[in-house]
Amino acid sequence: MSRIPPRRAHPSTVILFSLLAVIAALAVLIRSPYGQVAEEADPTATPDTGTAQDSAAPVGATVPTAPASSAAPTPADTATTPGVDTATTPAADTSTAPAAETAPSAAVTSDSSVQSRVVPSLDERLAAALPQTAGNVSVGVLDIATGVSATSGGDRSYATASIVKVDILATLLLQAQQDRRTLSASERQTAEAMVEESDNDAADTLWDEIGGAHALATANAALGLTSTVPGADGLWGLTSTTVGDQLALLHDVIAEDSPLNASSRAYLQDLMGSVDADQAWGVSAAADGGDTVLKNGWLPRDETGLWVINSIGRISFQGHELLVVVLSDGQRSEEAGEAQVEAVAKAAVPAVVSAAA
Repeated sequence: MSRIPPRRAHPSTVILFSLLAVIAALAVLIRSPYGQVAEEADPTATPDTGTAQDSAAPVGATVPTAPASSAAPTPADTATTPGVDTATTPAADTSTAPAAETAPSAAVTSDSSVQSRVVPSLDERLAAALPQTAGNVSVGVLDIATGVSATSGGDRSYATASIVKVDILATLLLQAQQDRRTLSASERQTAEAMVEESDNDAADTLWDEIGGAHALATANAALGLTSTVPGADGLWGLTSTTVGDQLALLHDVIAEDSPLNASSRAYLQDLMGSVDADQAWGVSAAADGGDTVLKNGWLPRDETGLWVINSIGRISFQGHELLVVVLSDGQRSEEAGEAQVEAVAKAAVPAVVSAAA
């Protein structure tokens, strides 16, 4: 048997396969993330306007976008195209989403401008209007007609000193109402000395008569005082309270929806409107006319030598009937504390009235 010699490939066939191999290699290179370097790095190329077809590539060529999971970033992720703000266009976003879809900086500016126009609360306006103070000071103002109120330092507790005498008398009057009786002549005489003259012996007498701390706490629950703690061991002046509770107490002294009946409210207002002249300082300094009812308290603290100075009352200002409370402690002297209470009241009242108008 004769052997058939192997057929040799025609030279043109070899050339054809070689060209096909080169074309395949070029296709792989073009599809690689690095195949776009020469085109996308061209500084004369038209900047990317948001679509892959807008990049500078030869006519008819298809240049696919590199997948987001590619480990090597494309040149579009770096600042190679003039005018592109890399600080506002994250690299991760440009590989998967058009540039036009990135969050514009104008939206942030708009949000900031809205926040800058937020109107301060009435409490914030009140705090901003107050003068510089010494020690600790809290203040509250309530418009009786509108119910609008504002406080500064309203969460802080203070010793009441003698303003608790209003609370003691309110408790006595509530008890008398429950017993369906009026105050005796002796009780009235003692109550008048306690409120009008701020007589401490009279306060001791009525404190014992109402039943002390427990009775005061019971009455306060009915009056809506939630943060007032009666003084222990007969020390009524060390009852602790807040601006909010004192505004609530004044409301009960004035308003028709009070647990106190009309006769009891009128009696309390009469005594608070007849305090001795040398005790008429305090929130009354902010009034511009009309009748004022108030009760003040002052107490030196043995452990510090500093003073508690408080003032509560109803005043008139620019046609508004207002309940005003100023509580303070840590005062260097009685005189300095009284002057500060008046300065705070005079600043707070017009600030609240004008802001609420």
